[in-house]
Amino acid sequence: MTANTAKRPRSRFALAVLSSIFFAAFLGLIVLGGWQVQRRAWKLDLIERVEARVHAPPGAAPGPADWPQVSAARDEYRHVQLEGRYLGGKDSLIQAVTAIGPGFWLVTPFQTDAGPIVLVNRGFVPGKREAAAAAASADTRVTGLLRLSEPGGGFLRKNAPQQDRWYSRDVAAIAAARGLQRVAPYFIDADRRDEGPVAANAEPAWPVGGLTVIKFPNNHLVYALTWFGLALMVAAAAWRVALEERRRRRAAASLDVIR
Repeated sequence: MTANTAKRPRSRFALAVLSSIFFAAFLGLIVLGGWQVQRRAWKLDLIERVEARVHAPPGAAPGPADWPQVSAARDEYRHVQLEGRYLGGKDSLIQAVTAIGPGFWLVTPFQTDAGPIVLVNRGFVPGKREAAAAAASADTRVTGLLRLSEPGGGFLRKNAPQQDRWYSRDVAAIAAARGLQRVAPYFIDADRRDEGPVAANAEPAWPVGGLTVIKFPNNHLVYALTWFGLALMVAAAAWRVALEERRRRRAAASLDVIR
């Protein structure tokens, strides 16, 4: 590089600005990576807690005194049981896509012996004919997983109570549409009933319970490695700029000696 084309050293102000940018970017990326590490630990703990709840023996469902404290962190996917009877003629069909195909969740209010009503998702039915055939269930004991209400509707589709079209299990809206009082703020995904040996190619006994999907995406390690990798790239870029500035200053010093 000749004297005419050599790049001048950066000013102290320019170096201060560049250093601040590199430092802020590096620190920000390190913080994001650390946050993802914390999120991963939280997610693993959540998965462990949910697995313990799902496979635990069924316990009593929260009663009215506990309803204000019901939350996802404390109660979602708890294995619970109810004693009582289904209220006939008040079923709701909620559109669903499951592992065994598209159709509906059959949700029926369950009058508990203790008094309150709990909405029970009895399981999947492929159509209204199967739902009608299953409406006369005489079960007096229900076990299943506690789920929180799903207000509003499904993806890009709002519930339409006036037309009796449902895309999510919105407890408050379903209770209002069916004229129900003193309803728990959660619903129960019923366990699959044990029907004994089933003949080959036989149609399942509708509704089919036990289809709750329990899946928690856990990509936090990948995200953490991505942020830390970007932080290393910023550090490498800062090092290259420092080396370039060092060469510029040496070249400028050599020119001063020649002059």
